[in-house]
Amino acid sequence: MSKTILAVDDSGSLRQMLSFSLKAAGYGVVEAVDGQDGLDKARKQTVDLVLTDQNMPGMDGLSLIKALRGMKNYQNVPILMLTTETGDDMKAKGRAAGANGWLVKPFDPARLTEVVKKLIG
Repeated sequence: MSKTILAVDDSGSLRQMLSFSLKAAGYGVVEAVDGQDGLDKARKQTVDLVLTDQNMPGMDGLSLIKALRGMKNYQNVPILMLTTETGDDMKAKGRAAGANGWLVKPFDPARLTEVVKKLIG
């Protein structure tokens, strides 16, 4: 059974590119339109890795990460930030919230799948 990734981003085109890249690499993908949608989907189904944007309406990425890390079944699930935010301050906040890594948009599909494979095989 393939590993499943939760892709959380308010951009439909970015979610589509993520899904295409990850599915081509053999992963299952659950898409969420914002942090709250991602949290709702994470409550229904535990995934193997979470990819989240930071800047989204409603619940942002840092808030989503904190909420996921508060759930028993997400304490050890890898979480990657995929965002346009590149500042050291934001990266530090991401690490403090519980993010395992950081990828900058626009993302390179080969680099994305390389990082995902390192984290979940």
